[in-house]
Amino acid sequence: MQKKWNFIVLVILVLIVLVWGNNYEMGAVPDSIDKGDTAWMLVASAFVLLMTPGLAFFYGGMVNSKNVISTMLQSFVALGIVSVLWIIVGFSLAFGDSIGGIIGDPRTYLNFNGVSLSPNEDFGATIPFLLFAFFQLKFAIITPALITGSFAGRIRFRSYILFIVLFILFIYAPLAHMTWHPDGLLRNWGVLDFAGGTVVHMSAGFAALAGAVFLGKRKEVIHQTSNTPYIILGTALLWFGWFGFNAGSALGVNSDTIIAFANTNLASATAMITWIFYDRFAGRKMSALNACIGAIVGLVAITPAAGFVSLGQSIFIGFIAALISNYAIRLKNKTTLDDTLDVFPSHGIGGIVGMILTAVFAKEVGLIYGETDTFMWHIIALVLVSIFTFGGSWILYWVVNKMIPIRVREDQEDRGLDQSQHGESYEVS
Repeated sequence: MQKKWNFIVLVILVLIVLVWGNNYEMGAVPDSIDKGDTAWMLVASAFVLLMTPGLAFFYGGMVNSKNVISTMLQSFVALGIVSVLWIIVGFSLAFGDSIGGIIGDPRTYLNFNGVSLSPNEDFGATIPFLLFAFFQLKFAIITPALITGSFAGRIRFRSYILFIVLFILFIYAPLAHMTWHPDGLLRNWGVLDFAGGTVVHMSAGFAALAGAVFLGKRKEVIHQTSNTPYIILGTALLWFGWFGFNAGSALGVNSDTIIAFANTNLASATAMITWIFYDRFAGRKMSALNACIGAIVGLVAITPAAGFVSLGQSIFIGFIAALISNYAIRLKNKTTLDDTLDVFPSHGIGGIVGMILTAVFAKEVGLIYGETDTFMWHIIALVLVSIFTFGGSWILYWVVNKMIPIRVREDQEDRGLDQSQHGESYEVS
């Protein structure tokens, strides 16, 4: 009976939100909107949305066969949860009127009030503000989904849903505000993050590290993939979607868009071939799995720098990131840390490399141009973001665990999360 009433209350709350929604007037597109920029941003937003299903395939193919569905669903469910949360209060926390440069005022765009078809000069002067808000939504969706690879096979699904909500409100939104809002603390320091190396990948990487430590090792640590074609498919979808992720962050069609597009492809391609040839040099097989991981690491590392560096520099970034992340994974495997799908060595370390090299190569303000301020502030921001995302996420895991036990029972882990959490199974005929 209690569960029934909980469901009824939830339905009522959702209906209230829908009724109390944004009632902006539908009409002609304002003259200030550039149709070319708007068309590209619509496409870019769709590209970025596709990345989350791509991530589901990427992660789903990497886990053992009894955790495929649960792992894929952990990514996929973020599409629903974060979309609703973003409209209610998430966007306002990230891009509302600044409170001390740390977080947005939740009242500014509460329930998307004030998010209209007219452009907002601070967030894309040639595209509808509503479109900007939904473009940013796609970034917010994939960030908690990235974290799931670190604790795959051992987290309770209900606990994970609660964690997503808390992570968006208390980690992602403040970090997005500090980095991308005109009055944000990190932005005013001169910290550069073109498309989310800090906001998305570093935050996900350190949250993943905290999750792996908090939940502890799996009962049986087995590095066994279930479906390599899924991994390749997921990588392809992620690579494709990343063009919207990076090139779309120019918020229109301009020179930065083209440079970011080209740099995205070059860094990923370089990292992929660097990874597999380094493996061969070290006496390991040139596997499809590692080719895919290398490509993703290159995409991660170029993200903060995509619109700020040259083509040659993007190649260098992909090369260095592949070597460092490859080594980080080998080093992690010698420890007791059970980051199931190597989220921290890939996204956390890749994001760190990208953030540092952005400060080295960024046109006109980078270290190679004789400017030291940007590099100094990047190092300071790196330390602060690491502490904030790791420590904050650890606290959130602790809070969730107090409310709903976060780790599944041993017998549920033995059966696999597909069966124990969802009553489903993955079978390959």
